[in-house]
Amino acid sequence: MDQLPRRDALVLLAVLGVGVFLAGLELMITAVALPAIVIDLADWTRLREASWIINGYLLVYVVTMPLAGRLADLWGNRRLFLAALTLFTVGSFLAGMAPSLELLIGARLVQAAGGGILVPVATSAASHLFTGVSRPRALGVVGALTFLGMAAGPVLGAAILGAFHPEAALSRLGIPAGGPLAGAVTPAWRWVFYINVPIGVLALAFSWAASAGWETPRRAGRVDIVGAAIFTLFLVGTLGSLTMLGARPDPSGGGLDPGVVAIVLAATGVLALVATIVRGLRVRDPFLDPHLFRSASFSSATLVSGLTGYGFATAIVGGAVYVDRVLYGGPDEQRLALGALAAATALGALASGFLVRVLRLRIVTLVGLGASIVALLAMAGWTPDVSVEQAAIALGVFGAGFGLTVTPRSTAAVESVAREAYGIASSTVTVARMVGMAVGLAILTAYGSTTIDRLYDQVYATPDAYLEFIPESLRDRPLRDGLVVDALEAWAASEAARIMVGVFLVAAVVTAVAVPPSLLLDRRGRMLAPPGTQPASGSGAPDADGRTDIALIG
Repeated sequence: MDQLPRRDALVLLAVLGVGVFLAGLELMITAVALPAIVIDLADWTRLREASWIINGYLLVYVVTMPLAGRLADLWGNRRLFLAALTLFTVGSFLAGMAPSLELLIGARLVQAAGGGILVPVATSAASHLFTGVSRPRALGVVGALTFLGMAAGPVLGAAILGAFHPEAALSRLGIPAGGPLAGAVTPAWRWVFYINVPIGVLALAFSWAASAGWETPRRAGRVDIVGAAIFTLFLVGTLGSLTMLGARPDPSGGGLDPGVVAIVLAATGVLALVATIVRGLRVRDPFLDPHLFRSASFSSATLVSGLTGYGFATAIVGGAVYVDRVLYGGPDEQRLALGALAAATALGALASGFLVRVLRLRIVTLVGLGASIVALLAMAGWTPDVSVEQAAIALGVFGAGFGLTVTPRSTAAVESVAREAYGIASSTVTVARMVGMAVGLAILTAYGSTTIDRLYDQVYATPDAYLEFIPESLRDRPLRDGLVVDALEAWAASEAARIMVGVFLVAAVVTAVAVPPSLLLDRRGRMLAPPGTQPASGSGAPDADGRTDIALIG
């Protein structure tokens, strides 16, 4: 492998950072755009189906990541990164063009395949581009930009929906509203996806030019497509069954009973998980290697990653929903609250990379978990009277705490395995985090859909049912009266606040469960231990300069 000149290496690192930022961005940017998409392409009765705009992306993203790590070894990082960036850009364009909910979900799957490849390949490429003390810094940049993209998604989504008005632009240009061009560029939610296209094209051009003549070593091997397919069944079954929780049968009597469907999906998920484990024990180069879990440190890192992923998804989506539906905050309020989470997450991830050099992994992790739990408990105490500034502070504290847990769990994972297993170990920890996020989103979707159905039934049970939920002084007014509508909105906001208390409280408990396994993360001395000191685990062999590889993308 030829070493690139430092200038070209820095340019390529910047391009890698852009790629992982976009991949992380698309994980969460749709959370804010989802209400607008549902209203435009469907209606609120199809919320469970529409949730697959997000969960489908997560599912493909999760399945693709371990495959990408293996493919990078077989095909080389350069060509795989270029292919992934192309796939992601094309998927973004198709998602923006989608005329129906079904086609949008399909385009998101294409987009997710590219995004799921970008992160592990960028991590691997950065490890090859830089050596010595420069490597942890490069990996820190990639890791921070990944999480910054994830946390910035709702912020950018709110900005696009609030500040961009393609209808007005078309009107000024004299383009008819009902024409094909108008259908392709309006409404504003389409630009949540279109924004990736010019950035992706520029990143492709720069990466192609900067990496000309450079490629990483390749080796012979195989890709466990069958194992990936079985694991996909596990994810589909698990997420599908969780999403169906609380669903009601079709009033007309048609279709399948949602309860039966949920049981079948759950059984499919359990059987697929067992099959994944059995296959992993029997085949060479499996999709996921169960042998890695023989290490207490690796198992603990994976568990911490999954549990904190649940809390992260709850904080982002729950925070966005609270500001929008309870506080009725506009784009500026959304940007303030979610921007605090975005910035704090990135800073926490960067800080964790430095702190693990002087502190034990368990110390950094416990501080991060403590901050996250305190923030979630504070969020569980929110009322409709809470200010946006208070919400931003709580979200910022959570983001900083979550960011602090990033490097310790990834470091523990890679240092508990042999050097040739670094890639699969890092990707497994990342998969655990993404599964935790997907589970959190699926539960939020089920809870939200069930709640919407319940509130709707309460208000519209009879022609006069709404009177129970408004002040007595307004009960002589009709349902569509402006004051009655405002009163019902206030009641709905208080109900939503009460419901979110439970959501945040559960996330705090789930995060607290990560505390015991975090105590098992330390299996080596500090990275800045005296010269000649070896890691407690012999598997984490140091580089020529005495440092151990660190993967920051878990």
